[in-house]
Amino acid sequence: YVRAMLRPMYDWMIALSKRRSAPWVLAAVAFAESSFFPLPPDIMLMPMSLANPRLALRYALICTVASVLGGIVGYAIGHLLFETIGMWILDLYGLSAKIADVKAGYDKYGAFLIIAKGFTPIPFKLVTIVSGALEYNFALFVVLSVLTRGARFFVLAVLFNRFGEPMQRFIEKRLGLVTLVLLGIIVLGFYLTGKLV
Repeated sequence: YVRAMLRPMYDWMIALSKRRSAPWVLAAVAFAESSFFPLPPDIMLMPMSLANPRLALRYALICTVASVLGGIVGYAIGHLLFETIGMWILDLYGLSAKIADVKAGYDKYGAFLIIAKGFTPIPFKLVTIVSGALEYNFALFVVLSVLTRGARFFVLAVLFNRFGEPMQRFIEKRLGLVTLVLLGIIVLGFYLTGKLV
């Protein structure tokens, strides 16, 4: 029953990923996720890479560039508009009361925090906004963002590039389970945000 419900949505995502506008949608999602949008770009990267495994690396590059540019916007929000827009976004995630803890973490583990949180399901926008608010070294922030976001997206892209067809068969056969796992990862990211940030 669950599979029957999910199949039309899966087919729609695959069809959408084959459109000429799909790379632009992917870029928009990756850009927005780094500054304010709640959903990760993986939700577009995966079906697009499944539909066109030979283009998976190109899609990962689009995700990386757009995500870093969005991260720069998030940094600017934190640096210039923290008391208004920045705090509003952090309030959405229940993190406004933890600014002191985050600052202490940045003082001690700044680079490690950016790398770890950029590669995990923890929403990257929280890293970008807080980095700007705490005036973390901008050039280092950009370099670390490129490394961590690139690693995350290119790992997925390489897997889809090399094993796209068998992975697609596996996903289509176990669509309900795969969907639950993906939702679980997203929920885990938000949970870890509240516990670890």
